[in-house]
Amino acid sequence: MAHLSLKLLDRMESGSPGAVFGARMFDDLGNRATIDQALSRLTKAGKIRRIARGVYHIPKTHPTFGALSPDPDAIAKLIAAQAGYRLQPTPAHAANALGLSTQVPAQIVYLTDGSSRKIKVGNQIIHFKHAGPRALLGAGTPAGVALQAMRAFGPDHLTAGIIQQLRQSLPPDAKTGLKGLARYAPHWMTSAIDVVTA
Repeated sequence: MAHLSLKLLDRMESGSPGAVFGARMFDDLGNRATIDQALSRLTKAGKIRRIARGVYHIPKTHPTFGALSPDPDAIAKLIAAQAGYRLQPTPAHAANALGLSTQVPAQIVYLTDGSSRKIKVGNQIIHFKHAGPRALLGAGTPAGVALQAMRAFGPDHLTAGIIQQLRQSLPPDAKTGLKGLARYAPHWMTSAIDVVTA
């Protein structure tokens, strides 16, 4: 068991700083029960931190701020992947992520086709909110994020300047994906998508 714990710790430490890990990522090292026991031992020893069921990370410490929380986006993506459901940022989150808005959403919210739930990470709470198919168009793709960003402004505030900014900043694959989503998007987005993907 001690040997397995060292293997788990070595693999985690070889990852990028602040990375999160799912228990299933270690299936090649042993059976699930043994892996879970080793992860539990490492957690009790303070070597790793359990964020949610089956989700762990190695705590990073800042000299002034103390223990730092991992990236909420990485946590949300891992939880969604392990549960097998799709994930989409909210319109406000997407607009901020693409640099179209300086307003940082007060809450960390992700739309999903899974059940609604909350995960507490340090002083933050990640909200998973169940949403319908329309809100999840292109979920998990750059095109889906772009679509959500446009949705944040609505038909009355999606200006020519924002459309041009998207046209200049989106990579070719995102534009191709966005073009494919156009027929499913709200009618008021159609002309904007045409300009962005031209």
